[in-house]
Amino acid sequence: MGILITNGVVMNHETKQLEQKHIFIEAGIIEQMVDAAEGALDTEGHEHYDAKGKLVSSGLIDMHTHLREPGFEYKETIATGAGSAAKGGFTTIACKPNTRPVTDDVETVQ
Repeated sequence: MGILITNGVVMNHETKQLEQKHIFIEAGIIEQMVDAAEGALDTEGHEHYDAKGKLVSSGLIDMHTHLREPGFEYKETIATGAGSAAKGGFTTIACKPNTRPVTDDVETVQ
């Protein structure tokens, strides 16, 4: 079973223009991407998302994340910060060393 994203807006890096596309992903790899104006892809048996009006891109990376745990959990925790990042399209975050103690080893994170 693959993932089909229809009507998503994608940046064409050659023309520097936004284009509406249908994207088929299988096993984590983009297998097919066609202009939405050219017609639909077969959705039979696939997970389907209509991304009309939404930008489709690779996962974002935030190198300036204030997770604040341990020491300042009343401001933010690893769980709330990571959850917010995921909702915003971030697949990778890097915690700033502004915790007490500094989160710099596996034991402190656990």
